[in-house]
Amino acid sequence: MRRAHAAPGRWDDLIVVCAANSYDGARMADSHLAGHLARRVPVLYVDPPVSPLAPVRNPEAAAGLRGPRLRLAAPGIARLTPVVQPFPYRPGTASLTCAVTRGYLRRAAARLGGRVRAVISGWPQYPVFGSCREEVGVYWAHDDYVGGAELMGLNGKLLARTERRVAGRADLLLAANPLVADSWRSRGFRAGLIPFGADVDAYLAVDAAVRPADAQLPGPVAGFVGRINDRTDLSLLEAVAGQGCSLLLVGPKDAGFEPARFAALAGRPNVRWVGAKPSGELPGYLRLIDVGLVPYRDTPFNRGSFPLKTLEYLAAGRAVVATDLPAIRWLATDLISVARPADFAGQVAALLRTPRTPAITACRREFAARHSWARRAADMLAVIAAYQRQPDR
Repeated sequence: MRRAHAAPGRWDDLIVVCAANSYDGARMADSHLAGHLARRVPVLYVDPPVSPLAPVRNPEAAAGLRGPRLRLAAPGIARLTPVVQPFPYRPGTASLTCAVTRGYLRRAAARLGGRVRAVISGWPQYPVFGSCREEVGVYWAHDDYVGGAELMGLNGKLLARTERRVAGRADLLLAANPLVADSWRSRGFRAGLIPFGADVDAYLAVDAAVRPADAQLPGPVAGFVGRINDRTDLSLLEAVAGQGCSLLLVGPKDAGFEPARFAALAGRPNVRWVGAKPSGELPGYLRLIDVGLVPYRDTPFNRGSFPLKTLEYLAAGRAVVATDLPAIRWLATDLISVARPADFAGQVAALLRTPRTPAITACRREFAARHSWARRAADMLAVIAAYQRQPDR
């Protein structure tokens, strides 16, 4: 491991977050959680293990390979990038990846010094608990990973075995989705629920954000913000556009997903696709959107996911139309219109005709604030503290 460029002194009460996404990538659940945990305790953010060959297929991975493996990323947040052998996720190399990564974690914790309060891992492939001599090991199951193994390019059978091993070695098993929590309980595990949250602060001034120049559409506008891939029900977006509604699409698209069909959709005069945008620019696009869309297909992976965009639309004060997912039902609010596929475009069109009043905007933002990342971080620390207080643990 290269020399660390981290804060001086001991990082007592450290929380280690083994993240599903790189610190340099789009802000996802682990990044939001780590940022809010760091307001209370020091955090070590651990990127997913990466091969030196990764930038060949994913240029974004190059940033994580520059500079020291352990360094200061932000006030209160150190960052560790484990660099491992090529093809780290293949069945024949996954165990080696795990062993090398455990070594990285052990050395990083020793260099930072102090007490390691907990390791919160979102990695279903790697049982890393015990590497840092942490007091509590938490497996935070984000999704139905086995159900989405094919989508992520992983071996489903191997993933099922390793995820069960990870869960078995954790002191606490928490799920980000009610269906995933129920699934673990049905397998004999005690599973709690800490779902994803909303980055409320990022959207407080959305209506004063700079209007982007590449999204000129007549209002009102329906919009989708997120990755466009096999999870997306393209027929629902086509139906919305087919009604003549202005449709704004913001986010990257997987190259292999319905290329000709998507090109036809994006080429319609009432549709704009602007591609991937940095998180700091998203408020400007949400300013243009009147109704946010969650057009997910009915698949095992989608049923076991928690769409971040749902709460982010509400945090921006926008209406939401979503397909019927367990996580949406769990939110239990009429501020989200849950639609069957046959009714999806009709509900979007009806909401586009409904004026957005200050009162309903305030209700949506207030609801999102009750599900903020600050509250999720507080919930996570409270669960860890409650476990530590158990006399017979």
